[in-house]
Amino acid sequence: MAVRLPRPRRFDVYAAVSGLLGGLLLWGIGLGVRPADEPIVLFDGRWPLLVPLLVTAGCELLRRAAPRTGLLIGTAALIADTLTRGSLVTVIMYTDLMYAAVLYGPPASARRIPWITGLLTVAGTIVPFALWRVPEALLIGVAVGIVSFAPASTGLIVRNHREAADAARLRAEQTALLAEMDRVQAVTAERSRMARELHDMVANHLSAIAIHSTAALSLDDAATTRKALGVIRENSVEGLAEMRRLIGILRDTGQDTEPAAAPTLDGLGALVDGARANGLDVTLEAAPGEGVPAPVELAAYRIVQESLTNALKHAPEGPVAVAVVRDGGRLHVRVTSPYGDRDAPRAPGSGTGLVGMRERAALLHGTFDAGPEPAPGATVWAVRATLPLTEGDLA
Repeated sequence: MAVRLPRPRRFDVYAAVSGLLGGLLLWGIGLGVRPADEPIVLFDGRWPLLVPLLVTAGCELLRRAAPRTGLLIGTAALIADTLTRGSLVTVIMYTDLMYAAVLYGPPASARRIPWITGLLTVAGTIVPFALWRVPEALLIGVAVGIVSFAPASTGLIVRNHREAADAARLRAEQTALLAEMDRVQAVTAERSRMARELHDMVANHLSAIAIHSTAALSLDDAATTRKALGVIRENSVEGLAEMRRLIGILRDTGQDTEPAAAPTLDGLGALVDGARANGLDVTLEAAPGEGVPAPVELAAYRIVQESLTNALKHAPEGPVAVAVVRDGGRLHVRVTSPYGDRDAPRAPGSGTGLVGMRERAALLHGTFDAGPEPAPGATVWAVRATLPLTEGDLA
């Protein structure tokens, strides 16, 4: 089975061709590195120079596709070139192979090659000087360091800089991705908050309008119709006022004008009076709002408001009890209403009211549950929420 060689990069092809042409030019003019009478020259003449030159030029094609293979073959070619008169271009191309092996090779090779070449440089400096005891022997170590250790160290420095740049780029991309995720989550959370506010503010009034308009259309009685129209008008005006307040908050640009204040526990009395006007038999037991954080006041008010809206839409006739009681560091909200089939006209529900109340309690690290509950003589629908009052619990 034939071995498939890796395809060289375009720059590697240019480097190989340039090195080959430069080596052939020096070979043509007879320029070598060593004279023919040196003892190390075993293959004299011009033609032996071409074999290491051609092999090293071929290794340049592998400088990025297979850098370790190119370095191993190039090392053998350099040793063979040392036994001839030598070519300066072969040595230069070998230094590039050493540089490429560290820069483009595996991480293990990038760590080991500089250490190996450093040890070879030290050995090439100490051993010849110990044998011959002449200062010129130190030049062998210098030559080994220039050919091997210097390009390996340069490749390691460039590789470290590239890896640091890649790591910084990756961190920047991760930071941008996290920022985009935070932005999407913030937009989603803001949309959910606006949806809860809009639902809680308007649903109560629109439910009353729907129920009383249905009653006015179904009953042919002038007094009933007039009373229903009065309730419809009152809820329409209050609903528009709530809508204007929400729009004012959304349009607030941080200037001197401030949006209308959010509802508080002190407004529960007016809320219950409105529910009575809509036909509910409501009793209220509310704690004073002093010392209650604003988010908790708003959540408790909206939970009571939505519970009264659900009682108006779904509950049969009967007493509705609202209790907002403080117990230590907690605020307990409880709303009970009759449970069973409703004979009177009812408004359609979307099912988002309970979801919104549960979300409000969860945002404050509180608890919420709703469902039928046994009571003396009957079964009631109970909405129960517990909200923390301390700043640590709200964080």
